[in-house]
Amino acid sequence: MITLKVLAVDDEVGMRSGIKRALSCFQVEIPEAEETVQFQILEAGTGEDAVECIRTETPDILLLDYKLPGMSGLEVLNETATDNADFLTIMITAYASIETAIAATKRGAYDFLPKPFTPSDLKHAVRKATTRLVLARRARELKEANRRVRFEFIRVLGHELKAPIAAVSGYLYLMRDHTLGTDMTAYDAPVNRSLQRLEQMRKLIMDLLDMTRLESGQKRRELEPVNVTEAARSAIELMSTSAAQREITLALDSKEEITIHADRGEMDMMFNNLVSNAVKYNRDGGNVNVAVEQVDGQLQIAVSDTGIGMTPEEVERLFGEFVRIKNEQTRNVLGSGLGLSILKRLAQLYDGDVTVESEEGKGSTFTVTLKTLESTPAAEEEEQETP
Repeated sequence: MITLKVLAVDDEVGMRSGIKRALSCFQVEIPEAEETVQFQILEAGTGEDAVECIRTETPDILLLDYKLPGMSGLEVLNETATDNADFLTIMITAYASIETAIAATKRGAYDFLPKPFTPSDLKHAVRKATTRLVLARRARELKEANRRVRFEFIRVLGHELKAPIAAVSGYLYLMRDHTLGTDMTAYDAPVNRSLQRLEQMRKLIMDLLDMTRLESGQKRRELEPVNVTEAARSAIELMSTSAAQREITLALDSKEEITIHADRGEMDMMFNNLVSNAVKYNRDGGNVNVAVEQVDGQLQIAVSDTGIGMTPEEVERLFGEFVRIKNEQTRNVLGSGLGLSILKRLAQLYDGDVTVESEEGKGSTFTVTLKTLESTPAAEEEEQETP
């Protein structure tokens, strides 16, 4: 719940008291912003007091009487127009006319409430102004958040591409200048390192494309019965060579062949991300176990490793975009920092989620839960869109 300040400016004490009684326990529900708003009432009996209050304790909504002793309501608006205060003004007057409304609007008034008015009239005007104010502020917050996200995206992307490009460039200069002599075998290591770096950039680009398609909803999905146990086997087989090079044992624990209504490509992407991470962040001679089972009407995938593990602080930020756990043990592990973010979004397409349990130095277990209904909500939307 949020609290907005309402400044009631009227030379009649009874009018200010009536406004306070009507709004003190009044609340406005704004479903679009998922907010409930309550009000704190401030009072001013003159235009001069109103200007002082606006400058010292800026209100969110200004209920401003048109005719005041001394400085008028319009003069209050003129006086505070250059203060860049973020509030909405509702003009109150017994002299209701088109000319008055136009004059007040030109000076920045949002709405117009003629006297005499009922508590219901007042609440209606305040509800309208509150909704406008909260949604406008939320829109500004989202715009600023999107700006920060774009800036961070470009910054991180530049950083992630800069290192492999610099490495490949250095190796190419080394070969161009024949720094290692004329024996071509001497260049095998730089060539292999260049290929690794290029593969890192290719993986980053592919992950970015996958993320963009998921975010935009443009990724074409083909929902059909998918044997997820077979998808798990395929992911294990794909990583078997890399695992064997480090003597890491891969195992599948599944008591039955499990089929769900899903997109095969999305299932492959999930398992490949999970198994790939379990191998990359494991210790030499470690173990990776992939468990697939149905639990209470849901598909549950649990991938455990005996790797380096993570601290609670590292787990907290794990599923953010471009997040990679960087320490002495992960210094040589290549990755885009997008895999787990993509994994979480894929799980959400099936009304599911991803959780992780990890202990530093002992390993991690990633658990994915997905609905196993014959037709998921995401699937139904896809089928309805298909002509």
